[in-house]
Amino acid sequence: MNTKITIIKNVFAVLVVILSMACKKLDLVPTDRFTDVNYWTTTAKANSVLNTAYSQMFRNDYFFYNEGMSDNAYNGRGDNSGVASLAAGSYDASLPRLRDEWNFHYTGIKTCNIFLENVDRVPDMDAALNSRMKAEARFIRAFHYFQLMTWFGDVPLFDHDISVEESKTIARTPRAQVLEFILKELNEVETILPVNKAYSETDKGRITKGAAIALKARAFLYESRWSDVVNECEKLINNNSNGTYNLFPSYEGLFLPQNENNSEVILDLQYVPEVRAYNNFFDFAPLSVGARLNALAPTQELVDSYIMSNGAGIHNPSSSYNENDPYSNRDPRLTYTIVYNGYEWKKPDGTTQVIYTKPGSDPDQTKKLDEYAPGAVSSPTGYYIRKYYDPTSSTNFLSGLNLILIRYADILLMYAEAKNELGQMNESIWNETIRPLRTRAGFTDPGALNFNTAGGQPELREIIRNERRTELAMEGLRIFDIRRWRIAEDVLNGWAHGAKFGPESVDNGYIRANQRTFDESKNYLWPIPRDERNLNPNLTQNPGW
Repeated sequence: MNTKITIIKNVFAVLVVILSMACKKLDLVPTDRFTDVNYWTTTAKANSVLNTAYSQMFRNDYFFYNEGMSDNAYNGRGDNSGVASLAAGSYDASLPRLRDEWNFHYTGIKTCNIFLENVDRVPDMDAALNSRMKAEARFIRAFHYFQLMTWFGDVPLFDHDISVEESKTIARTPRAQVLEFILKELNEVETILPVNKAYSETDKGRITKGAAIALKARAFLYESRWSDVVNECEKLINNNSNGTYNLFPSYEGLFLPQNENNSEVILDLQYVPEVRAYNNFFDFAPLSVGARLNALAPTQELVDSYIMSNGAGIHNPSSSYNENDPYSNRDPRLTYTIVYNGYEWKKPDGTTQVIYTKPGSDPDQTKKLDEYAPGAVSSPTGYYIRKYYDPTSSTNFLSGLNLILIRYADILLMYAEAKNELGQMNESIWNETIRPLRTRAGFTDPGALNFNTAGGQPELREIIRNERRTELAMEGLRIFDIRRWRIAEDVLNGWAHGAKFGPESVDNGYIRANQRTFDESKNYLWPIPRDERNLNPNLTQNPGW
């Protein structure tokens, strides 16, 4: 049986049951139908509930559209997942995204709590399997709390399925206490979960020991606890006792369906074509290859972050950057991530199609579908997304391609950043982290590959941060980085730009795509959703809201 179908089997039937028990707010109420002892009669039924928890861990819309909150991309059509409002700073506690995110994670927490409180009722269940499945559920619950804490700060923390009465009186738990709970859970499940190679083919995609370690590393990263980041990353770097991970040889191939569940993947969202799928690329890809409009477009700021093939940034006098030929001799990851004017789009049949985004450049001016035009349905920045395009997708780009939440490249980047912040970055660490990432990307010039200490720790900090941006672009992580680095007020105030297709008199011809505002006095935390506070007056509000 297909691995992903095995993992997702019966998710939707169980999901209907769980949602039927839940109000749309924090008072997610259990019912006799689900918690009754008659349900918990077989391991298969317990597994169905756990698989439902997997399906509730994260959303494809958030995975993609979260980039639109950052300086990497612009949501120019509608307000998908609220990111246009969040990026522009034009929101308050009534924004639906805030309520939806809150409810989404607490629904997932409810499923995990129900599972953990009832799985021991299953008669004759294998003890080792019982222990492993509990560890999986605890990881997922910790993941939900990590997301909630990151966005909202203090949030209600509970490790059991709360009653209606409790839900109307529960208060917010201090963020530090939530973090302590997350780390404690991850430390404990790390000792229980199997390593990635220990799972059978039919269980690939399940949570591993390595995933628990990696999520801990990310939690420590967001807290700037550098020594702890190093300790966790070193458990996975050249240490097969905690899982076997390494960089997949091809950066382009890493995101293709034939290479799912490869050695770089530590944690991902599992999808199945036609069963559990998404079609976001219907609104991301160039219109000339079948998309209907553009709803998420890379920015010029992201494009500018890709260094030249010699390792220099485009603003460095030694870079040989040519503004009139801007996409030549650049970091190869640019071509694997972003579609620009003159891009050769690889089609499923092996042929290529040139994408024309510059006004007046399409040889067929009766169509010119992808050319930039103010107010049109084409890209408002002159750029489209390539990364995560699935060549095997069906009608309207319906895809079952897995979405990677944590990969080994991130471990290397976290390790490099932590080592530099501790003043311990040296040639050996560089050659273990940044150099292999660039080699895998396709760099060959010694200027890009060799370690250089000329600028000291501050310059290395910017190099590592930029490497993180370009390696992980369009994977939904940039917004968290600029928040933890406390640079959001610098990069999210002012105009987000597009390609050089505008009037020369305005910003040197770069399209003014979207004006952003970020108030550092309040925007580093989201407000507690208004609907939640209306239901429960014990929920206090974040400063400034």
